[in-house]
Amino acid sequence: MSITPRKLNAFTLFKLPSAYFCGVRTKYIDDKKCVVSVKYRWINQNPFRSMFWAVQGMAAELSTGALMIDKIQNSEKKISMLVTSNTAVFTKKATGRITFTCYDGALIDDCLQKAIETGEGQTVKLRSVGLNREGVEVSSFEFEWSVKVKS
Repeated sequence: MSITPRKLNAFTLFKLPSAYFCGVRTKYIDDKKCVVSVKYRWINQNPFRSMFWAVQGMAAELSTGALMIDKIQNSEKKISMLVTSNTAVFTKKATGRITFTCYDGALIDDCLQKAIETGEGQTVKLRSVGLNREGVEVSSFEFEWSVKVKS
């Protein structure tokens, strides 16, 4: 079963309602990248008239996690996944629509292949960059994901 933006958005509604109600939506996913967007609104604002950092983090994490879920599902193996650390850099006020993109599908492929071949847990760092409508970077997130084949 392939993962589509529509299926991911339904998943978000039922499993990640805070992200859904804050406006986090998957726009595109393929084997190389995932695009997630969120629009600055009253419900996701901070006191400084920009998007709350945690809402940006939800969108960024979903862009990396959705790619990971898709790759695990396609492997037809039972593999657990967990964020073990993350870092973020904020470079501009996040107002308007912010689009987070993760281009690290190939890194996930390598990580999962190594986990399946060795049977040992592996980690991979995935990056998601948030751009505003003008294409200016407002924030970037790096998530370290741990994966392990279940026995």
